[in-house]
Amino acid sequence: MTVTPPKAELKQKLNQETAKMLWVELQRFFASGNALYIAPGLDLIDVAADFSLDDSATLKPLIEAGKMAPVTDMQALEWYENEALMWAVVVAPWVLVQPLENNSTTERGHANDSNS
Repeated sequence: MTVTPPKAELKQKLNQETAKMLWVELQRFFASGNALYIAPGLDLIDVAADFSLDDSATLKPLIEAGKMAPVTDMQALEWYENEALMWAVVVAPWVLVQPLENNSTTERGHANDSNS
């Protein structure tokens, strides 16, 4: 029997809980101050695992570089107006959101597919 390290186990769990959602479905978390922006290009699951494990040494450079921050009013408005499709994962009480790098109409059409 192989033993799965705690971070690897957590990443598996978070991966299963990650979904593509339209920003409009995530706005309420922004309104309550619980939405965190994760820059495109970062591995959302890695960041969520580090956040869950309170790995400040790993997260501090991301925060300082503006790659992880509370969602701003400007971002929220832009995403709302563009009907942006996001990756989202909950690390209670926070919701980590990451805009899809290619937020095209075609991709938006698949937002409700269970395995997209």
